[in-house]
This record gives sequence, structure tokens and C-alpha cells, in this order.
Amino acid sequence: MSSAITLSDILSQTRRAKTITHTKVQDIRAVTAKLRILALNALIEAKHAGDKGAGFSVVADEVRAISTEVEGLARDLGNEIINLDSLTQDMAMASQGARLTDMALNAIELIDRNLYERTCDVRWWATDSALWQAAADPTPAHTAYASRRLGVILDSYTVYIDLWLCDLDGHILANGRPERHHVQGQNVRDRTWFSRALSLRNGQEFAVADITTEPLLGNAQVATYATGVRQDGDPHGALLGVLGIQFDWQPQALTITQGARLSEEERDRTRVLLTDAQGLVIAASDGQGLLSERVRLLTEGRVMGHYSDPHSGALVAFHRTPGYETYQGLGWYGVIVQPQ
Repeated sequence: MSSAITLSDILSQTRRAKTITHTKVQDIRAVTAKLRILALNALIEAKHAGDKGAGFSVVADEVRAISTEVEGLARDLGNEIINLDSLTQDMAMASQGARLTDMALNAIELIDRNLYERTCDVRWWATDSALWQAAADPTPAHTAYASRRLGVILDSYTVYIDLWLCDLDGHILANGRPERHHVQGQNVRDRTWFSRALSLRNGQEFAVADITTEPLLGNAQVATYATGVRQDGDPHGALLGVLGIQFDWQPQALTITQGARLSEEERDRTRVLLTDAQGLVIAASDGQGLLSERVRLLTEGRVMGHYSDPHSGALVAFHRTPGYETYQGLGWYGVIVQPQ
């Protein structure tokens, strides 16, 4: 069974046709040049022959006229081939750009959907009686039980590195992996997610911060979601503490960026990225530039689109998160950079 024809195949064949046509046009022009010389020589000989060469002179004029006409046709054909090549390239770029834009949307929707589940998790788990009791009365027995409850959750949810129950001053009272992460007693009041969680109006809301590295977790890359732990697990109860859940960002994001539907020929030369609204790379299919590289996207105010990078010539496709619900309006982008 033959493989499917790709845009690259079409472009290659178009370039080949352009090269062949250009060669043939050059051959035609060479022949018409010889015809002109032949016609000129015939005219000269006709002049030498006088009246006897008059008929031959008429034929020579016709040959010269025909050669001029053929030259014009060859020139027009060459121009049409150039226009066809340009049109084919534009169509191929538009088609490929639309395909990569859809791919960028798919990547951003996958991570957005994944993270929406995290917002549900944190708001649900914060109502656990073990957590609000430990926050209300942080005795060793209560905090140990809260840690065991968080550990049970972690046994079922492998996408988290750890779960932290904090008091209102930012001290970690309990965590789900105390044998692995010795964080109890550490203070996180300077973390963005913690301060945002303190200002939430009720337990139906959640807080989140930019993707970052967490020193207390060995500088692992995390997306932390948080909400208030409230009296009796009531979403409108008095605020007792904060639950922060540390989503294991890097492997999850890498799975999505490396899972893009690219051909084998494309995969080695294409970068699939997730960036924040400022272009900071927060995930990359090649694992490079994480939280350090910035991509300058020429969105021109568009939510989605594609363009040819003015510096590298690479095709760049992008799509912004459609709803921004799971990341508080920060607006992530799915980005695909593919050299042409």
C-alpha cells in the first residue's frame, strides 16, 4: 500500500516541474534565437539574389515573425510557472498553517482539560473532615491523621508530587508524603498560590500561580492549585487553613507536547511548545528552554493563527487557551514552530 501524498511531496513536485519547465523554456529560446539568425541570413542572401530572392525574403520574414511569437509564448509560459509555483507555496503554507494551528489548539485543550480536573480536586479534598479538623486543632494526632488521608489520595492520583495542608500563617501542618518530602513546619506564606487562596471568598473558588520550581520539592516544576479549608467542610464556613496541591507539571506537559500528531519526518525538526501569555516556555517537546526561554509571538491580537517568522522563515502556529477558566485568565498558548 502506497503512503499518503503530503504537502511536502506536492511542493517537491511543483519545484521539479518548475525546474523542468525553466529548462525547456530556455531550450525554446535557444531554438528561436537560431531561427532568428537563420532568418537574418536568409534575408541577406535574398537581397544578394535580387528579384529572384524576393519570394525567399517573404519566407524569411515569416520565420522571423514566428520565432518572435514563440519567444513571447515561452516568456509567458515561464511567468505562469513562476506564478503557479508561488500560488502552490502559498496554498501549501496556508494548509500546513491551518493544520499546525489545529494541532496547537489540541495541545492547549488537552492541558486545559487536565488542569480543570485539578481545580475540582482541590475544592473537593479541602472539605475532608481530617483536613478541617487538623486546621482547626493542629494536634499531633490530628495532623498525622490528615497526612494519612492525603497519602491515601496520593496513592490514587499519580499526577501529584505532594499535597500540603497549611495554617493561616503559611506553616505546613501535614503533607501526603512525609517520608519523602520533609516539609512539615516549613513556611510558604511567600508563595503566590497561598496568598491568593487566603483572599478567596468561599470554598467554591480556587487559586493558582504561574508554573514554577518548588525548592521544598527538590526544585520540581509544579502547577500549584489551592483553596481554603473551612469550618465543617462548609464552602461558606470560617477559613481555617489552606490546601495546596502540587501538580507534577513537567512529565504531564511533556506527554502532551510530544504526543502531537506529527509525521516521522516532521517530528525531528518541529518544536511543540506551551507558553504563558508573555511567551515564557513552560513545556517543550524537545525539553529545552523550560522556564527560561521566551518566544516572541506575532499574534497581532489574534487568539489563533499562523505566520512565517521574519527572522528564521519557520512556520509558527499558535492557539490561545479558549476559556482561561483553569488558569485565572493568564492565557496560555499552544505553539508549534516548524522550519520550512
